[in-house]
Amino acid sequence: MGNMVTYRCNGGTGEGYLAVPSSGAASPAVIVIQDWWGLAPHVRAVVDRFAEAGFVALAPDLRHGEPASKPDEPRQMLNNGQLNAAAADVAAAADYLAGRSDVTGKIGCAGFCAGASLALWSAARTERIVATSAFYPRVPWEGMHPEWTDYTGKAAAIHCSEADGASVDAGVQLVRRAIEVAGGACQIYDYPGTAHAFFNEDRPENFDQRAATTAWARTLELFRAKLG
Repeated sequence: MGNMVTYRCNGGTGEGYLAVPSSGAASPAVIVIQDWWGLAPHVRAVVDRFAEAGFVALAPDLRHGEPASKPDEPRQMLNNGQLNAAAADVAAAADYLAGRSDVTGKIGCAGFCAGASLALWSAARTERIVATSAFYPRVPWEGMHPEWTDYTGKAAAIHCSEADGASVDAGVQLVRRAIEVAGGACQIYDYPGTAHAFFNEDRPENFDQRAATTAWARTLELFRAKLG
């Protein structure tokens, strides 16, 4: 089990849920980006799973203690200035992890839904993040024009649900092309028969054990290969 930590964040302070490997050995790090609902039990559980797999893991509280109160509110992350603020928070979280004595190697980023879109973009916002794993991202962002620079030598994986349009979705293909043009590698995976949020055990109506297991294994494979 992890615990809440406080760190310097863009001239102020940020908070996040942190878990470290029980071995105590210095390890690569992973940032976990929440879906619409903040640091929900599912997000904390994913942080714990990364720690069990040998990574120092942190989920920054991008809502700064204010959970979403209605379904439409979290969508705003994708279509206004909140996206830039959230991206800056993720970069600050990467700086915090890089400065920890128990972090060695490089930093990855995994996200879900709206957070998956942000995870993909995070590698273009800070040199510290070199690999990203995006679970059923909501792309593209209306009213926003993310720049996909600084992806050279970096890698991304996108896990697509069938309900969201799978890998042929126009937004997914746009991001893939942008990452590749910027010098990165992007692997897209389809999970036939799945609904959005198929990785979330707290949503039994959507959860798909087989797809979730496969997507998790692919994510660990990517991070172990790229983070050292």
